[in-house]
Amino acid sequence: MAKDNLGDSLFVEFFGDYPLIRVLDFLLEERPLDYTKREIAEHAGIGLSTLHTFWGKLEALNIVRKTRRIDKASLYALNKNSKIVKELIAIDNTLSFEHVSHPPVKKAVGASH
Repeated sequence: MAKDNLGDSLFVEFFGDYPLIRVLDFLLEERPLDYTKREIAEHAGIGLSTLHTFWGKLEALNIVRKTRRIDKASLYALNKNSKIVKELIAIDNTLSFEHVSHPPVKKAVGASH
């Protein structure tokens, strides 16, 4: 996943720095792996209580799926069979491709226009 100069991913830069977008961005970046909700919140840089405000929607839309349990903890990953997830992956790939193909032009310091 391509990052801009500030460290944000292109996905977050394009869709905005919102908790849901940060969670989707993290899960897209780490899609082969599964995590607990606490780990997802930590890696996305949001609070666990914030994650819980929209987690039910992610499950209801089949964007995430429970993969397994370790002791009392449930682990989750993107549901790669979901049409929504496939579209999100395509958008993320397109953003990365466009960024590489057409990098943003930066103005020189002190340039006037």
